[in-house]
Amino acid sequence: MHRIPEPELMDSPEQAQAYASADFSEPHDAFITYFREKFPDFKQGAVLDLGCGTADVTIRFARAYPDVTLLAVDGAAAMLEAGMHAVRDSGLAERIYLECHHLPNESLAEDKFDAIISNSLLHHLYNPMTLWQAVKQDAKPGAPVLVMDLIRPASVVEAMQLVRKHASEASPLLQNDYYHSLLASYRLQEVKKQLYKADLDHFQVEVVGDRHILIWGKMDV
Repeated sequence: MHRIPEPELMDSPEQAQAYASADFSEPHDAFITYFREKFPDFKQGAVLDLGCGTADVTIRFARAYPDVTLLAVDGAAAMLEAGMHAVRDSGLAERIYLECHHLPNESLAEDKFDAIISNSLLHHLYNPMTLWQAVKQDAKPGAPVLVMDLIRPASVVEAMQLVRKHASEASPLLQNDYYHSLLASYRLQEVKKQLYKADLDHFQVEVVGDRHILIWGKMDV
């Protein structure tokens, strides 16, 4: 099945409210678990979260790593507004900073980061190299990088089955977004080609579960 792109930004108030109210604890807790497994020596530093949305992963990461500060960026103002409320409610506003940025953004490279994380941004990008260029631009040498995203199913039928399996209790808006995100996602070999083109082919790529792809590695020293 060919990739069908979707809009880069989810910037309607209705989308922001739907995502802020949804329960993403399973995949987002898994994201933190994967980071711990891949980078057991990482304990502290400044972390950049690319495409933070409503900041759910950001908050979970801050709770898991009490000695980090996070700059979380997204291009959708409505998502960031919902994220700011979540950060304030979490009591982590002294360690989490949210900013509106469209990638690539050279200002982010002024202070290199000790780690970079990104969840469910890659499939939104018309040009996937935007993400990998940002990673190279913003990470310190030796910084751990973890990216998780959806993986495109083999058919529309399989995509609908995944929606029924994982989002049957979600709102119609979220089910529709999830379906189109699956169609917009990349396959494993496509991601490997992106990494090769970005000179990041030392990163590892792995399919996890029935709907996610995991990309991780450390920046060259």
